[in-house]
Amino acid sequence: MLFDMDGTLVDSEKLWDVALQELAEEYGGELSEDARRSIVGTAMAESMRILHDDLGQPERDPEISAAWINKRILELFRTGLPWRPGAFALLEAVRAAGIPTALVTSSPRALVEIALDTLGRDNFDAVVAGDEVVAAKPHPEPYLTAAHRLGVPIERCVAIEDSATGVASALASGAAVLAVPAEVALARADGVHQVRSLTEVDLEALAALLADRAVA
Repeated sequence: MLFDMDGTLVDSEKLWDVALQELAEEYGGELSEDARRSIVGTAMAESMRILHDDLGQPERDPEISAAWINKRILELFRTGLPWRPGAFALLEAVRAAGIPTALVTSSPRALVEIALDTLGRDNFDAVVAGDEVVAAKPHPEPYLTAAHRLGVPIERCVAIEDSATGVASALASGAAVLAVPAEVALARADGVHQVRSLTEVDLEALAALLADRAVA
């Protein structure tokens, strides 16, 4: 099992909203809704490019902006991370069944370490953070890396994602993909099973995704 983090397991996207809007205000502007939707699921460098372009300030240094965001989001993460509906129960069931499990996120390791205080470090056999891969989502590298660390063929993995960027990454890797939209609606796509909430998902549903793939 390969789980995305932000918006999939924990409802952290609202904290990102706060940090991004505060930075936009620091720069004398306001982040548009379209730009915010485009940022969901992207790596930090791309997020800062989108923010700068949206504010009409493309000349700004993305590393300086990223450092500001990382500092603020660390503060916000420490206030606590609420679980997404059904996420804790599903993760608990997956672990109880002894299924190898990885966390695959675009967030940097420093944030992941704080999030793991909520998620539970023992719930994951591997963790792939956004700053630990050469190519971030939507490139398949994060999911391929996670499968390799688990020692499981990617074709036998189910990836659960909430964003278009994450879904694209998981699809490109060859994993079976379960999409659970959070902040941004997702278009229906071939090869992607979509549900409204993880409360609709259990071990039988996950097994069926792989069984349907084998039949196809």
